[in-house]
Amino acid sequence: MLPALVVAMMLGGGALLAAAAVTSIGGLDRAGDPEEPRVATAPTETAAPAPTRTPASASAPVSGIPIAELADPAWTQRIAAAGDIPERAMAAYAGAALAVAGTHPACGLGWNTLAAIGLVETLHGSMHGATLHADGTVLPAIVGIALDGDGTIPVPDTDGGAIDGDAVWDRAVGPMQFIPSTWALAAQDGDRDGVTDINQIDDAVLAAAVHLCEVGGDLTQPENWIAAVSAYNPSLDYNHRVAAAANSYATLE
Repeated sequence: MLPALVVAMMLGGGALLAAAAVTSIGGLDRAGDPEEPRVATAPTETAAPAPTRTPASASAPVSGIPIAELADPAWTQRIAAAGDIPERAMAAYAGAALAVAGTHPACGLGWNTLAAIGLVETLHGSMHGATLHADGTVLPAIVGIALDGDGTIPVPDTDGGAIDGDAVWDRAVGPMQFIPSTWALAAQDGDRDGVTDINQIDDAVLAAAVHLCEVGGDLTQPENWIAAVSAYNPSLDYNHRVAAAANSYATLE
């Protein structure tokens, strides 16, 4: 796999936010396809929200219901099968989108964007032999390369190696590839168990969803979607892959 690229950006009150992005998916290299557009793109449509399991109030996503239980399970199973997405991951993507629809109603984030990022980052939590378990944990942990300046922006250690196992340099971790310093600021408890776990897909996907909404604002606007996704990786190749996957997933509706 080619070295990951890293982008750092400022969020809110000067908080450093960065994430490592996989740049070798589906046999493509970092250069990408020369036929691809030379400008960043956004999906042409946003997937319709998943139907909910039961009628819920607007406050339900933050009232203690695990996000994986928000979407209708029959819908989740059908869309997951149609899109070749692990059903457990699909529940997280759909649930996180429903959750931020309640907490960030102006965001307009579709589950298809979250699924596209999960695909490009870690193949929905399956990269490097990892397994996405029924409880949402992804093990063994997916840990990226050392962000030591060799093909990356250097990111010295911020967690003493507690999260990424590296006491010298930070590394991206988990199904959505957060670095420890970002996780300390952006972590969410998607499975509502009282713990924020970078290797648990509900927690990681909800953190990504909140981050995208806070960075981009109204993600139905192409320029805002592009800016938000650029927080994961600024390369055109990455942008094109995520946009293409998001478009493909949106057609599953």
